[in-house]
Amino acid sequence: MFICFARHLLLPSFCRRSRKTAPETKQVMPTDIEDEIKDEKNPRPLDEDDIALLKTYGLGPYSTSIKKAEKDVKEMSKRINDLCGIKESDTGLAAPSQWDLVSDKQMMQEEQPLQVARCTKIINPNTEDAKYVINVKQIAKFVVGLGDKVSPTDIEEGMRVGVDRNKYQIQIPLPPKIDPSVTMMTVEEKPDVTYNDVGGCKEQIEKMREVVELPMLHPEKFVKLGIDPPKGVLCYGPPGTGKTLLARAVANRTDACFIRVIGSELVQKYVGEGARMVRELFQMARSKKACIVFFDEVDAIGGARFDDGVGGDNEVQRTMLEIVNQLDGFDARGNIKVLMATNRPDTLDPALLRPGRLDRKVEFGLPDMESRTQIFKIHTRTMNCERDVRFELLARLCPNSTGADIRSVCTEAGMYAIRARRKTVTEKDFLDAVNKVIKGYQKFSATPKYMVYN
Repeated sequence: MFICFARHLLLPSFCRRSRKTAPETKQVMPTDIEDEIKDEKNPRPLDEDDIALLKTYGLGPYSTSIKKAEKDVKEMSKRINDLCGIKESDTGLAAPSQWDLVSDKQMMQEEQPLQVARCTKIINPNTEDAKYVINVKQIAKFVVGLGDKVSPTDIEEGMRVGVDRNKYQIQIPLPPKIDPSVTMMTVEEKPDVTYNDVGGCKEQIEKMREVVELPMLHPEKFVKLGIDPPKGVLCYGPPGTGKTLLARAVANRTDACFIRVIGSELVQKYVGEGARMVRELFQMARSKKACIVFFDEVDAIGGARFDDGVGGDNEVQRTMLEIVNQLDGFDARGNIKVLMATNRPDTLDPALLRPGRLDRKVEFGLPDMESRTQIFKIHTRTMNCERDVRFELLARLCPNSTGADIRSVCTEAGMYAIRARRKTVTEKDFLDAVNKVIKGYQKFSATPKYMVYN
């Protein structure tokens, strides 16, 4: 009992002693939190990594690749333009940084409009006292001088000029006035047809190259011999034998300006319109460094002259006579080659066919056995055909066929494969196409009529 009492007395004192002597504990913050608090009080500037990270915010996963590809395309196009020699001024517009729309508008308002006139004669040419006789339409004729911005070498007789309305001085030379319908005849893009695409016409290709390519590429050969190169070619033969196709190959081969004229385009409603278009056509051709004029279906305007008592064909005859005059008249033709194609050479006027106007007559006949085989191989070059197709057999089954007929056979063979849902064209498809195209349409073919003059 004494022990229990003593234990009871000692316990509170021990507890009181432990409370007095225990040290006071303090709350300790983590190190990273203290650093963040310090950073908030003293912010540090962003480095390059932080800026790069902020720039990528909101971008897609392929944005960097797309941006790099666009930069490479821009650099490559600039390099190509530098190699080709293309400048910003060649495209028709200057750089946007050089635009000054306000001053341009003010300049247009201050400039006086010019009047169109024609210089009919030059008095005392090649001298300092040269004067120019101009004809202003619906007003009168004047003898005037040149403006400050015009050189005497820029003005020629018969040229259209722009004159001011006060002193009628010549301010600017103008290009010749050409009908837009004539300008549209120029072929801007080169055709994709080459000499390898013209099958069975080896001899015709050589004759065309002698007339067209050789004088343009090697004119010194004709100068040494002292002869004039041929200037005109007439291509005649049945339809579908490759006359127009060869003309397209010539346009692809040469760098000269190519003008394609269809004979029916020159047949106009009003009197004198066809002859005027021919004059403007050759005027535009003479302004080029080298030009090839191709008259397709020339029998529409080049028929023989006759008197029917009515006068319905007088306009067509006037157009033909203008062509004859332009081919071999007083005015020099220049470096202009004329190609003509027709199915009926027997109907053309003899004045159009004489040497000096059309020096060469190239006949395009029906292809023989070897030529038909070559044409089959040309048209099936891009087709997915079987390897065991016998083109010699197909050529033997197509007698008296033109290149257009053979092309129709190849197209029809492909249609047979499409109907059968096959990816390749078999020999049976070609045989079926021959039976359908050659033998089925033979009664509609007009080829025997054209074999009379061959």
